[in-house]
Amino acid sequence: MVLAPGRRSHPNMRVPPPNTADSDSNDIVNEKPTADTAPAVPRETIIKLLAFTLAMIVAPIGMYFLSVNTVLKGKPSFAGALAALTANVVLVAYIVVAWQEDKEDQAKRREKKGQ
Repeated sequence: MVLAPGRRSHPNMRVPPPNTADSDSNDIVNEKPTADTAPAVPRETIIKLLAFTLAMIVAPIGMYFLSVNTVLKGKPSFAGALAALTANVVLVAYIVVAWQEDKEDQAKRREKKGQ
């Protein structure tokens, strides 16, 4: 294996930070910085999103086949319209739930500022 000039043989090795000029001692502090490993989006929000995604897939298709075979016997265009209406209902329900969640988050932020 031939290495190009200027390249290290361990490219994935971490390079220690440079010494700062304001430190008086030459001791190296072996403190590991704490990383914020909290998820960017709460678990409840992800669960709601997955539930509404599943509802957006299952509800219109289920409504189409349920209505075309039972209620609207042989009228697929009306069943398609009913499926589209069902998709819109799921979408509006998601918007309402997201809006309520945002209002709760804003109230929590105001409460934290007040303390």
